[in-house]
Amino acid sequence: MFKWKEEFSSQIEKFDEQHKQLFNLGNDLVNAIQSNQHADHYDEIMASIDALKDYTEYHFNAEEALLEKHQYPKLMSHKMQHKKFLAKIESFYEKDIDENQVEITMEMVHFIADWIQNHILKVDAEYGDFLNEKGEF
Repeated sequence: MFKWKEEFSSQIEKFDEQHKQLFNLGNDLVNAIQSNQHADHYDEIMASIDALKDYTEYHFNAEEALLEKHQYPKLMSHKMQHKKFLAKIESFYEKDIDENQVEITMEMVHFIADWIQNHILKVDAEYGDFLNEKGEF
């Protein structure tokens, strides 16, 4: 479902590689649920939530550090969006995942797809030229 295309590039190679990992995490969720919708996938779903949380924290910290280093003018707005993303991930821990595995997994998949479309493809795309001008590629 999640397939990287070159047009998704932020023009910053290390961030593109990190974004590709987000695509992989989304695909892991899709694959877990598609393999057998009636099987118990609780452990896989929880592992995916943990991986998504850990990886996005790592990525957001790297992204924010570079943007801060170069005094990116939209840094505060960017940080707020990251904070909202992490809060949404945290909210999945509060759901009854065991009883609603398919629904919650699909909610997570849609959330990741929305993040890709509205953050990576729009908001992250804005910093590419700015950072390129600062010598970051």
